[in-house]
Amino acid sequence: MYDRSDPRASLAPAATSPAVLAGHYAPPSYVRFYETPPQEDGPEGRSWYARGQNFVVIHTEARDGARFERRGQKDEYVLILPDAAASAVVTAGGERQDCAGNAVVFVPPGDSSIETSSGSRIVRLFTTASEDLVARCPNNDAYATPNPLIPPLQPWPAPKDGYRIRRYGLDVHVEPGRFGRIFRGSTFMVNYLDPRMEPRDITKLSPHHHDDFEQCSLALDGEFIHDLRWPWTPNMNHWREDEHAFCGSPSVAVIPPPSIHTTRAQLHGLNQLVDIFCPPRMDFSKKPGWVLNADDYPMPEGA
Repeated sequence: MYDRSDPRASLAPAATSPAVLAGHYAPPSYVRFYETPPQEDGPEGRSWYARGQNFVVIHTEARDGARFERRGQKDEYVLILPDAAASAVVTAGGERQDCAGNAVVFVPPGDSSIETSSGSRIVRLFTTASEDLVARCPNNDAYATPNPLIPPLQPWPAPKDGYRIRRYGLDVHVEPGRFGRIFRGSTFMVNYLDPRMEPRDITKLSPHHHDDFEQCSLALDGEFIHDLRWPWTPNMNHWREDEHAFCGSPSVAVIPPPSIHTTRAQLHGLNQLVDIFCPPRMDFSKKPGWVLNADDYPMPEGA
């Protein structure tokens, strides 16, 4: 269902058609950070939380000299530094690293800290194993009943040479046939999509579905419309109306399986979207050259 110019048109077709449940389909979850007060507002900055079934997203407007600590962190997490002018000092596993902005950073389990040298925005991604962070999410009610289409979270293998701080710059040359700028760790895959400077061409959209995982679309800049529809079941009580949800930035849209979806950039100016998957996607991982740090993080055995 991709336009022929879309690199995803080369992905292997799904082995099944959209799944049909005996009950209701799970709805999407939209958390528009710009519409609500932050869940935290203190000396370190203002932080907004949102979650999916397997993950937590924290968007922070950090204050000058802010410090964010984790003690006994159960698994690897991700730091996104969207702004080139911003930087952070990350400490973990006996290592201390100055991380320039415009980057994705994977932070190892255990004790760690992030220090910002100036007021800037940062995004952190954690799995729901961090129960203290899950408790702060305003959309927890959406996950009171887990989506049965999504299997329990199984982390991918640890890095070949062990966990450590790994910074990956986003200043990556665009290559024809490659989709976005994809990095994966043991818990997350982050696809930092190429920015759009104008509204998306509505004759070249990409409606598609996922059988068994959510897509989290993090809007960092610009405006978007998320278009969703659901397959019909024999029971009309399960049908859902199409949705065309407007989300400015910053915001999170959590798109559940098996909804058919596509997203349209709206702004004449910078539209920056980041797609987040927890755990990493197998189909993207199997595409040669798509995962830019594939040499650091192996795929599961038998993949």
